[in-house]
Amino acid sequence: MKKIKLLFTILLMFVSCISLNAQDIDDLLNETDVNKTEYATATFKSTHIVSGHSIERMPEGQLDFRISHRFGEINSGAYNLWGLDQANIHFGLDYGITDWLMIGVGRGTYEKTYDGLLKLTLWRQCKGEKNMPVTISYLATVAGNSLKWEGTEPLPFWDRLSYTHQILIARKFNERFSFEINPTYVHLNMVATEVDPNDVWAVGLGARFKLTKRISVNAEYYYVIPPVNDFRSTTTYHPLSIGFDIETGGHVFQFHLSNSLAMIEKGFISETTGNWLDGGIHIGFNISRVFALK
Repeated sequence: MKKIKLLFTILLMFVSCISLNAQDIDDLLNETDVNKTEYATATFKSTHIVSGHSIERMPEGQLDFRISHRFGEINSGAYNLWGLDQANIHFGLDYGITDWLMIGVGRGTYEKTYDGLLKLTLWRQCKGEKNMPVTISYLATVAGNSLKWEGTEPLPFWDRLSYTHQILIARKFNERFSFEINPTYVHLNMVATEVDPNDVWAVGLGARFKLTKRISVNAEYYYVIPPVNDFRSTTTYHPLSIGFDIETGGHVFQFHLSNSLAMIEKGFISETTGNWLDGGIHIGFNISRVFALK
C-alpha cells in the first residue's frame, strides 16, 4: 500500500511539472507574438484597382504581364454593337526590383502612347512590435504621345511627354474591406489650346470589398481640381470606374465599367470625355499574369 501511495505521489508530481512547463511555453509564445510585427497583405489583389494604381507592387523577381482592354461607348448604339466593335488596348510589364521597388513599361493604342513607371513602398501597414495604420506608396509615371504630327512645324520630343506623381495611401480595415486615397498631380507639356491647363490636380478614391475567397468588387473615382470644365476647350468629366476582380490561380481577371477610354493616368484623369448619365460608359477588362523570374 505504501508503494502504491509513493508511486501515485511521484506520478502526480510528474504531471504537475509537465503542466508548469507547458504553461511556461505558452507564456513564452504569447510574449513572442506580442513582440512580433505583423504586416498587412493583399490590401488589393492587383497592382491596379481599375484604371489607377493600388498601393500593391510586384515582389522581388516577379514580372506582371498585364493586358488592358476598353471597348467603345455603350451609347454608340446597335450599329457598333454598343461599343464592342471598337477597341482600345494597353500592354504593360511591371517588374519587382526589390520587395519595395517596382518599375514598368507599357504601350497603348490611346494616342499610340509609350509609358514608364516607378512605384516604391514607403511604409507598410502593420501591428505588433511596430504599428502603422496605413500603407503608403509613391508612384511616378511618364507617357509619350507618338501620333503622327500634322502641323507645319516639327514638334519637339519633349512637348509630347506628360508626367504623373501620386501618393497612394491605403488601409486594410479587415479581411473584406480596403480603402485608398490618392493625391495626384499631372503635368502635360503640350495641351490642345491655350485655355487648357498644363497642370491638373486630383484626388483619387478607391475601394475593394471581398465577396468570396476569389471574387471582389472594386470602385474608383477621381475628383479633378479645379472643376473639370473650367477653362477647357473640351468637355471632360470626373472618371468613375466599377468592376470585379476574379482570381484564377496565376491570373487575376478584372471586369469593369468606366466612363474613361484611356488606361494611363494622363488620359483617364485629365481627358475623360464620357458621361455616365448619358451612356458614355466603356465595358472593359484587365488580365494580369505573374511570372516568377527569380
